[in-house]
Amino acid sequence: MNVMNNIPNDVTEMMFHPDYKQEISETFRSNLTPKIKQERLLAYHERDIAAALEILSLKERKRLYHILNAETLAGILEYAENQSTYMSEIGMQKRIAVLSQFEITEMAEYIRTMDKADRITILELLGDDLKAQVVLLNSFGEDEIGSKMTTNYIVIHSDITVKQAMHELIEQAADNDNISTIYVLDENEMLFGAIDLKDLIIAREGTKLETIVMTSYPYVYANEQIDDCLGRIKDYSEDSIPVLDSDNKLIGVLTSQDIMELIDDELGEDYARLAGLSAEEDLNEPLKRSIGKRLPWLIILLGLGMVVSSVVGIFENVVAQLPLIIAFQSLILDMAGNVGTQSLAVTIRVLMDEKISGKQKLLLIAKESRVGFVNGFILGILSFVFIGIYLYALKSQSSAMAFSISACTGIALLLAMILSSLSGTIIPLMFKKLKVDPAVASGPLITTINDLVAVVTYYGLAWVLMLNILHL
Repeated sequence: MNVMNNIPNDVTEMMFHPDYKQEISETFRSNLTPKIKQERLLAYHERDIAAALEILSLKERKRLYHILNAETLAGILEYAENQSTYMSEIGMQKRIAVLSQFEITEMAEYIRTMDKADRITILELLGDDLKAQVVLLNSFGEDEIGSKMTTNYIVIHSDITVKQAMHELIEQAADNDNISTIYVLDENEMLFGAIDLKDLIIAREGTKLETIVMTSYPYVYANEQIDDCLGRIKDYSEDSIPVLDSDNKLIGVLTSQDIMELIDDELGEDYARLAGLSAEEDLNEPLKRSIGKRLPWLIILLGLGMVVSSVVGIFENVVAQLPLIIAFQSLILDMAGNVGTQSLAVTIRVLMDEKISGKQKLLLIAKESRVGFVNGFILGILSFVFIGIYLYALKSQSSAMAFSISACTGIALLLAMILSSLSGTIIPLMFKKLKVDPAVASGPLITTINDLVAVVTYYGLAWVLMLNILHL
C-alpha cells in the first residue's frame, strides 16, 4: 500500500514545497540574541528570506538590516520584488555597502531610478572604480545594449605566455567571477579574440597563446539598439558576449543571464504589443502612463470599428429582409478573429529568426492558407449541419430557409477563416519588410481587420446567394 496516497494534498504540497516565510518571521521575532538570529536566518535560502520581508513590518525590517551584513543583504535583495522600497529603508552608509555587493548592472539600474539628489550623494560615496563603472553604464540610453552590460570579466593581452595568462586569471578572479571565457586584447587594447577556460587549463606551458585564441567570435557595439542586435546574438551558446566601444575596445560583456533577461523583456514587450499596448506595463505604473500606452491604439481601433459598423449599414437591406442572419454574425466574427490571431502568433514567432528567407516566407503564407482552408472547411461543414438542424427543428423554419442560412454561414465561415489566416500572416510580414516591428500588427488590430473581412464576406454572400440566386 502506498502511504503517500493517504496524505492530504495540502500536507503533500507543504512537504515538497514548504513555505518558510512564517518560520523565518517567527525566528526573527523571537527573543534570541542578534548573533543567534543571524546564524539561524543564514540556514535559509536568500530567496526565502526575501519572501519573508513581505510579512515583516517596517520597524522589524529595519532591525533585520542591522542584524545581517551587507553581503548577505545584497544576496537577499537580489530576489526581492520590492527591491527599491527595501533599499530606501536602509541607512545611507549601509546602503552604500549593500550596493557595493551588487552586480554592476543592478547597481547602475538602481542608481538610475533614484532622485537626483540621492543619486549624486550615492555616487560621491562610492569608490572611484565603482563610480566610473556606474557612470559608464548610465551614459548609455535604456534601449542601448551598453546599459545592460557588466564589467565583470577577465582580460589578458595577446603577447604573454600561457603561464602568464594563468597567473593573470588567478589574480583577476579575486574581483571578477565570470571566468569561463577570457578575453584577449592586442597591443592597442583592441579586442583580439577569446579563450575558453578549459582550453587555457589544458594548454601546455610552452604553447603559444595565439594558437588557443578564438578570433571568430560574436560581439556587439555598446551604442547599438537592443532590438537590433539581440536577434544576432541570441542563437550563440557562448557564456558571454563582448561589448565594444566605437574604437573596437572592450568595455564590457553580456553574460548568458543578461541575454536571457533581454530576451524575456523582448517577449514581454511583444506580448504587450499583441494585446494592443505600446509597451509592457507593471502593477506600479502611474495611471497617466498606462492610459497613454493604451489610448492611441484604442482610438485607431475605434475608427476601424466605425468602418466595420458602416459596412454593416451598407447591407441594411439584407438585414431587413433576412433578420435571422444577424444571430450568426458574432460566430463568423469571433472565428475570423481567433484564426487571424493564431496566424499572427505563429508568424511573429517565425519572424524572430532574423535569417528567414523569402522562400520560407512564401512557404509560411502557403501553410497558413492551407491550415485556414482545412479548418474552415471542417467548421463550415459543422456549421451547415448544426445551424440548419437548429433552425429547422427549434426555430420552425422551412428546410429551404434553414439550410440556406446554414449554407451561407458555413461558406462565409470558410472564406473568412482563409482570409483571416492570410491577413494574420501577410500583415506582420509587410510590417517587417517596412522595417517596423511586426508585433505592432497587434491582436486587436488584426481582429478588427478580420471583422471587416468577415462582415463583407457574410453579408455579401447572403445578398448574392439568398436574395439574388435563391430569392428567399
